[in-house]
Amino acid sequence: MEADLKTGFKDKANKILGYHPEDAKLSKSYIAVAFIALLVGGFLGLLQGLNRAGLLELPTWFNYYQVLTAHGLILILVLTAFFTIGYFYAALSHNLGGLLPKVRKLAWIGFFVKLVGFVLAVIPILMNEASVMYTFYPPMAAHPVFYIGLALIVVGVWLCCIGAFIQVANWRKNHKGQHVPILSYFATGVFVLLFFALMFVAVEVLVMILPWTLGWVDTINVMVARTLFWAFGHTLVNIWYLTAVSAWYVVVPKVIGGKRWSDLLTRVVIIALVIMNITGGFHHQIIDPGINELVKFMHVFMSLAIGFPSLMTAFALFAVFERTSRRKGGKGLIGWWKKMPWGDVRFLAPFIAMLAFIPAGAGGIVQSTNQLNQVVHNTMWVVGHFHLTLGMSVVMTFFGISYWLVPYISNRVLTPQINRIGVIQTWIWTIGMIFMSGAMHYVGLLGSPRRTSYTTYGDHATALGWDPYLMLLAVGGTLLIVGVILQVYAVFNMMFFAPKGDTEFPIAEEEDNATKTPYWTERWGLWIVIMLIVVAMAYVIPLTEFIVNAPPGSPPFKTW
Repeated sequence: MEADLKTGFKDKANKILGYHPEDAKLSKSYIAVAFIALLVGGFLGLLQGLNRAGLLELPTWFNYYQVLTAHGLILILVLTAFFTIGYFYAALSHNLGGLLPKVRKLAWIGFFVKLVGFVLAVIPILMNEASVMYTFYPPMAAHPVFYIGLALIVVGVWLCCIGAFIQVANWRKNHKGQHVPILSYFATGVFVLLFFALMFVAVEVLVMILPWTLGWVDTINVMVARTLFWAFGHTLVNIWYLTAVSAWYVVVPKVIGGKRWSDLLTRVVIIALVIMNITGGFHHQIIDPGINELVKFMHVFMSLAIGFPSLMTAFALFAVFERTSRRKGGKGLIGWWKKMPWGDVRFLAPFIAMLAFIPAGAGGIVQSTNQLNQVVHNTMWVVGHFHLTLGMSVVMTFFGISYWLVPYISNRVLTPQINRIGVIQTWIWTIGMIFMSGAMHYVGLLGSPRRTSYTTYGDHATALGWDPYLMLLAVGGTLLIVGVILQVYAVFNMMFFAPKGDTEFPIAEEEDNATKTPYWTERWGLWIVIMLIVVAMAYVIPLTEFIVNAPPGSPPFKTW
């Protein structure tokens, strides 16, 4: 009788908290894989950093280019994909009354399909048959198994996208006239972008690269392949950004005891990012030959247009910080900052991530500009920019999320000790990234190329001048691996060893006097149609030009 009462009480508590054990197990598995990937990818990054600084000679059986390819694949695809899906599926479960059994099944199938895909992609890398790096540009050609693995990853993510769409559609059917809860609205935007962006890379891999590497066709159209890759790759960067932004808008205000800024503005930002995202891919090819200048200018405009929702986000978030702190007694022009919870890692990590996006976004503008891109395109500057955007703005937000999400899905609590470790880890990571990314930016301006192992180019004076900055890069990388170890320890402690208890899923309420959100924001069919029209405007003409007036195709090359 007593056991039945306890079970009944626990079920009621879970219902109030929006906690569903089967769904939590799914998200927990995704998050666990993400942080295992962080640990493996982090050590590979340390090997790269030490080698690039000339401090470590890598063995011939696992050389710099193998490490670089594996590092990119594991962190850019495994870490981000598994964390994003685990996080948003937890949100869908919490917001929408639990996952439908068929949705949960689709997510589990996607989980294992992606794992098989990653294993298949990594095996050729370890065998030195796929040192093509994360972008896998033709005409360099990896072993066909590498591309089969990539194709399975795409299928696995698509299954998760379809599951999310089914879940949201079911909720809307049963709640006609209501707005989809805001985190689920963010999830919808992210999965829409993932679903359509993956079409480009799926065509590249399945229709072009696999037949080419299998010997079924002799040559490949390099321009088409690169363009299809960046239609996906550019969007992927902003999918990470949109995932981080969801926590900035919805979670951080709750953590600091405040309220969410305008629900309407938040949804407009999501719609704008979804419509404009895919179309900026050409700015990654801005100095490539064979692309009409008018097309390049159009894509530069589309890339820069994404800055507008980012500026709206900055305005909204800092307004929330100031309002909340002033309600708590903060006074003066800057005195209200003292009221911010600097000792709470759930706030500190995403806040530093937000600040990092200021120089990261500025660096993106540099690389969207033809003249400036000419200077930095194939230099370490680009690597520094990428680590600032992904390694700081995105990954540090993921870290901050983990300190409440992992206890929530594990039915445990965040202890003061783990919070203290999180604060220490946040500062170590920040200092390490400042050293590493700062050194990369500066040495890139001095001409140091990216994607090369350490060399002095025959003791050339210019190359020798890079060495002090490459040493700073190694120092930063060493600090970062300390941060990785602390973060992974904290995550698995919260997952399996922290005290049992109930943790809130923090979702801030909207400001009392906020403008009412009109229902047109829910018309996803309209936003997707507009997105596809914009994509067609951006890509149909140049892709047709590349195909109709195709340059001579290239046979596969193995340069390693």
